[in-house]
Amino acid sequence: MSSRPLTVTFDAHDAAGLARFWSGVLGREVIEDAGGAFLRGEDAQLSLRFVPSRAGKAGPNRMHIHLTSASAADQQDTVATALRLGARHLDVGQLPEEEHVVLADPEGNEFCVIEAGNSFLAGCGFLGELACDGTREVGLFWSAALGWPLVWDQNEETAIQSPHGGTKVAWGGPPVTPKAVRNRQRFSLTPAGGDQQAEVDRLVSLGATRLEVEPSGAVVLADPDGNEFRVEGRWKGASAITPR
Repeated sequence: MSSRPLTVTFDAHDAAGLARFWSGVLGREVIEDAGGAFLRGEDAQLSLRFVPSRAGKAGPNRMHIHLTSASAADQQDTVATALRLGARHLDVGQLPEEEHVVLADPEGNEFCVIEAGNSFLAGCGFLGELACDGTREVGLFWSAALGWPLVWDQNEETAIQSPHGGTKVAWGGPPVTPKAVRNRQRFSLTPAGGDQQAEVDRLVSLGATRLEVEPSGAVVLADPDGNEFRVEGRWKGASAITPR
């Protein structure tokens, strides 16, 4: 099976402003689209999309970005740039001896600037990892859904990576905090060959659950851990989908 590109969509009160923040941190161009603002990933780095939403943040997100560093000075420069653009330091219980720096972007989304020399993220690029809460089952699901091989599978922790390299996506294993509201960050997929209905059927066969069709025509599914994700395109079937 061929690999599929992956986009992470952020709900944001100020989608354009949050896109500008991450554009400044990552050094990517902001591309405006009908749904908000888009930062295209290059060299197998994840793409990011920012869409308007009035939803508030309820507790820690189920996923957060890890940025890599080439040296201690490089790490300090990344932190300084993020703070200048509107980030703030965040205390999530990290220990004094831990060398990564935990920050929150202007809308409170957690992210980490990882210290130089981290062997797990070597060669992954600047946006080195998307770290997620999740079970081993959901890691196996996304490996099959994207055609990305497992690069870590130990002690209920999993990680996958595109065959072309780039950003890793990792799940930390149980316990997983119960989900009460829709995630403010979620995956978006573009169907291979443009056949949305075939892609939805394939994902359901792998363990996804149908949730709804958005007015835009995107189909919303849930992965085995209940995380919503979107399959882009125009749905050719019924105007609504009943969860099952």
